[in-house]
Amino acid sequence: MDVETGMENLTNACDGDCNRSPDPALLADFKRAIHALGGKWKLEILFALMNGAVRFGALRRSIGGITQHMLTMQLRELEQDGLVSRTAFAEKPLRVEYELTDAAYGLLPAFKEILSWSRLYGGARLVASRKA
Repeated sequence: MDVETGMENLTNACDGDCNRSPDPALLADFKRAIHALGGKWKLEILFALMNGAVRFGALRRSIGGITQHMLTMQLRELEQDGLVSRTAFAEKPLRVEYELTDAAYGLLPAFKEILSWSRLYGGARLVASRKA
């Protein structure tokens, strides 16, 4: 699949003009995506929700090391960005489930590519490069 992003120009040799800047509209789109996905936990949360709706407690247990406060904050941001939906059921005790929106499911091909990249370059190679 050939997708033209405009980034192709950034990887070529300078050809005498090394002061080229990325297209401002393209950069704005990229920044918006990075802001929505950026942070220590957001990608892990999204990945944990890829198999369907999950209750808050189960989601917290599936993501080792995240605090309740941080998970709540990250879920609120993901909800505001339209990537996660929250459903509260009128039960006692209150049951709340989180699931991905259609927009977030659109990230599935990117997640598959990240997993492929990790299998190819990850593991000991990434750990070793951080120590160097």
